[in-house]
Amino acid sequence: MNLVTNNNHWRIFLTICLVSLITLTGCQATSDTAVTGGSSNEEVENPVADVAENESTDINDTIMSLPRLEGKAIVEMKVKGQSITIELDGDNAPVTAGNFLDLVDKGVYDGLVFHRVVTDPQPFVAQGGDPQGKDPNFPASALGTGGYTDPDTNAQRYIPLEIRPQYDDSAEGATPPDIIYSQTTDMTPQLRHEYGTIAMARSQMPDSASSQFYFTLADLPFLDGSYAVFGRVTNGMDVVESIAQGDRIESVEVISGIENLQR
Repeated sequence: MNLVTNNNHWRIFLTICLVSLITLTGCQATSDTAVTGGSSNEEVENPVADVAENESTDINDTIMSLPRLEGKAIVEMKVKGQSITIELDGDNAPVTAGNFLDLVDKGVYDGLVFHRVVTDPQPFVAQGGDPQGKDPNFPASALGTGGYTDPDTNAQRYIPLEIRPQYDDSAEGATPPDIIYSQTTDMTPQLRHEYGTIAMARSQMPDSASSQFYFTLADLPFLDGSYAVFGRVTNGMDVVESIAQGDRIESVEVISGIENLQR
């Protein structure tokens, strides 16, 4: 899809959309803490942000403590009785894809709301995954501020921003470049924001993603290097395009690849 209709107006629109994506995602963050829960001012420690500031703790220790997908997996999401098939790419986004697959396997996404769908004046994203949306009495206007709370620790799980720079994966013996963690990059990523991908939403802090995700409704290259793509829709984009704000995820089921999940 060609998103450029009028350069000046489109730049303004993209800026507004990007700011909205940043401020209406999993948590509102400061330099070393994350604020959750809508209008609440309660501050919750962000372990990933703490790792970035603690010289005695290696980012690899944090990565190894999180679920990781080593290889590929397939999940099926049902919305309005119709199926969306999603391939998760653990080869290029092991932590991001592993986190999503782990939450799918735990049933976290079942019943949650797509709280933000932007299609006008241009297709943008369909965003969901706020666990607060499972409560039908939770105000819809307050959705977009929640993340997954691990019942074992009673703390919110955060994952680092994860981007592998582009490489030729068809070349025999090619060695993929190292994944960049916890920072945005100007380099072209291997997993780009093309039409029909799935990526993690986050706040201003790079390491603030938790459970909220979004489907891309168009090619969105201006998001590349700032948000982590971790898979793509392989069947059912017509269903994705029909999603309206307020629609619920009926269920998400692991079809294959659960044996590749390390946790």
